[in-house]
Amino acid sequence: MKLQMANFIQLYTDHDQPLDEDSSDNSRWLSWMTGGTPRGVADVKMRDPVELGGVPRSDRYASRDWLHNTINLPKSAILKDVSFPVTFMTIWGTLIAIIYKRLMYTGRKEIASNMCIPTQPHSLMVSALGLLLVFRTNSAYQRFAEGRKIWEEILSITRDLSRLGKLYEPQLGSAKLRRVNRLLAAFPYLLRFRIRPNSIMRKIDDPDVYRDPEYSLILYQDHATSDSDAEAAAVATDEETTGVSRRKPRELYWVDKRTLPWRLLSKQAMEECARAQNRPLWVCDRLAKELHSVPDQDNWSARERLTLLSKVEKLSGCIGACERIHQTVVPLNYARHALRSLTMWLLSLPFALVKDLGFMTGPILFVVSWMLFGVYEIGYSIEDPFQGTLRLSILCDAIRRDVLGDELIRNTAFTLDKEALKADGKEVTSEVKVVEEEDDDDDMEDGDTDNLSVEIEEILIDELGNAIETEHFARVKVNGDVTGTFVYSEVSP
Repeated sequence: MKLQMANFIQLYTDHDQPLDEDSSDNSRWLSWMTGGTPRGVADVKMRDPVELGGVPRSDRYASRDWLHNTINLPKSAILKDVSFPVTFMTIWGTLIAIIYKRLMYTGRKEIASNMCIPTQPHSLMVSALGLLLVFRTNSAYQRFAEGRKIWEEILSITRDLSRLGKLYEPQLGSAKLRRVNRLLAAFPYLLRFRIRPNSIMRKIDDPDVYRDPEYSLILYQDHATSDSDAEAAAVATDEETTGVSRRKPRELYWVDKRTLPWRLLSKQAMEECARAQNRPLWVCDRLAKELHSVPDQDNWSARERLTLLSKVEKLSGCIGACERIHQTVVPLNYARHALRSLTMWLLSLPFALVKDLGFMTGPILFVVSWMLFGVYEIGYSIEDPFQGTLRLSILCDAIRRDVLGDELIRNTAFTLDKEALKADGKEVTSEVKVVEEEDDDDDMEDGDTDNLSVEIEEILIDELGNAIETEHFARVKVNGDVTGTFVYSEVSP
């Protein structure tokens, strides 16, 4: 049996190494228990086939991976976080068991019996303790889910705003639309750096990092303060009561201009944004100004302007929603009461178990404390989802790619094909008007005029016979070779 288990553990951990025939035969029954062939740690499987829209996920937490998860318990991140209290409780339980056995062995059974307490008090208290832990974990998960919904809303708003900007590109202008899209792409990065410490920033006097003056941007740390910040509360109280400000000078940092999101902004916008106290709010203000400055014209009035400004307003609301989760911590009294109750329950548990379990009190206390402290630690780690639980870098990259990265391919969706225009009652015809000649070289000789051909694209004519404004290219071919390219356009009279 031990040989079979050893072979299977080797199979599960070193699956890339070839196994001998005996190891393969001995692990067949364990393969049936785990529901399939062993898989590696980095393997990914699908909930459903890709053809049916399956989403890849890690298979570490599947029910049939129970043995793999049990073997990798020493590598658990939660166990590492709670290792100190779990170790202390294990030593405490073992010490109580040793003292009890020593008293029983030396004949002082009366003292040993006085060490033991009934199990009924712990059975009654465990219900209240479970409610405390579950309520804390549920409230923390609600904050996690709300944070993910906020960033999903940011993703949807940026997509909608970029779509509306493309639809009204003739009114906005290509240059203004490009500035708007770049501001949209920079917004999630700046919001992420506000609600989470920016690891890209370096202190201005850091001797371990070389700073290139040509590409460095000097700025202050932009972070949202917490409601539990005692120093900020004291400063605010003094300003309200005495009118005297005693704020400490802020420390200077620097970033590389070539990194995201700074490279998305123009030089002037970059410097102005770096001086702002709330940088994502500055981006919203600049977006609103860019859209508000578009004058009234055909297909652009107060209605369209207010529609786009409402999207910017929603982005500004997302800043406050993220700050609410980041700044508002779980009430300190509740968190401390739950932790103190858990500690007292575990400290007194060995006295209720030692009489029946003896030296097994230590291992049992290890398992119980690992489970309960683990539940408490999970609630603590996800109560602020922006500190690493949510992969904000992936969401920021997704927004940037949707707004800027796929711009050329996405623009094809805003050009209707000929079949769609015919279905709308528009006639497709061909006509050319030479506006500008791009090729200055005259390679065509007099004798080649008979073989001259001009290839043009179609010009669209609506049902009233008016030409839709177009601008395309026409290629001049002589004997099948392209000798010139002209820009032609056709406008309605």
